Amino acid sequence: MHIQISISDQTLSLFDENKLIKQYTISTAKNGVGEEMDSECTPRGKHIVSDKIGEGCEQDSVFVGRIATGEIYEPELRELHPERDWILTRILWLSGIEYGKNKGEVDGINLDSHDRYIYIHGSPDDVAMGQPGSRGCVRMRNSEVIELFDLIELGTEVDICE
Repeated sequence: MHIQISISDQTLSLFDENKLIKQYTISTAKNGVGEEMDSECTPRGKHIVSDKIGEGCEQDSVFVGRIATGEIYEPELRELHPERDWILTRILWLSGIEYGKNKGEVDGINLDSHDRYIYIHGSPDDVAMGQPGSRGCVRMRNSEVIELFDLIELGTEVDICE
């Protein structure tokens, strides 16, 4: 299996060999594409799923620093913590595999997707999909990120293209 993410179409497609298995509407970075640390852009290129976090957690579980807080997301919680970037339900942590593009550094500039904490993750239900809006990650609906999480394995290839 492998994943293709289209920034222009705001879709995530799961393939087995060349056969499309599933397609999801997603939300990538509000700031567009880019690989630099702190750019809040979605990085392009070839990645792998290096970590799967949240197996067995309840839908809408809140994660901070990749650790489940024990909270279950609801709009009232957002009012208490308006500064949070809501990472819910499951995390698929991506690692770039193209040195100098999305892995490592070039001229002292960190381009490493893993170091940038780029994930595929769940989002609050009221977050718009089909349009850019994240801080660099790939946002999905919670039920869909659970489905994807269960379908793929560590090391699954992820190609992010414009």
